Amino acid sequence: MSGLFTIPIGGLKEGHQSYNFEINKEFFDQFEESEIKEGSLTAVVGADKLATHIDLSVRIEGSVNISCDRCLELFRQPLSCENRLLVKFGPVSDDSDPDIITLPADENELDLRQYFYEYIFLALPIQRMHPVDKNGKSACDPEMLKKLKEHIADEEITNDPRWDELKKLMNNN
Repeated sequence: MSGLFTIPIGGLKEGHQSYNFEINKEFFDQFEESEIKEGSLTAVVGADKLATHIDLSVRIEGSVNISCDRCLELFRQPLSCENRLLVKFGPVSDDSDPDIITLPADENELDLRQYFYEYIFLALPIQRMHPVDKNGKSACDPEMLKKLKEHIADEEITNDPRWDELKKLMNNN
């Protein structure tokens, strides 16, 4: 499975090469703790080999199925991202910089699985909720929304006497 997401870097000729990768459920199964369980994405990697390094441009497009933060039901989230990665060659491997990888000169392949996964995950919105329909209504599971409303406690706004003196000071200024 590891060879499916690798590009040959040993013996790569100077100039531009392009590589296409299909990312689907089997890809996400490799990441056991992932909240993304399914997806249908295409990754296009452009590799520009220069004398001192390889400049990779990674464009990923498609969609993933993720759980809604509000109703917990899975929904399809469109996704698109572009990233850049520089590959340099040195005496030892070093991936401490997220944008620059240093590999030994005798390395023949670069496995991009982890990079693809991170790029996809970072492209997800912070709030993951069903989109609204054309009428402005949430596409969340109505039964779950009903249950949530039942369990939300009505907060009573009470006046806390400890703050009264501070409020007086604010109002005087």
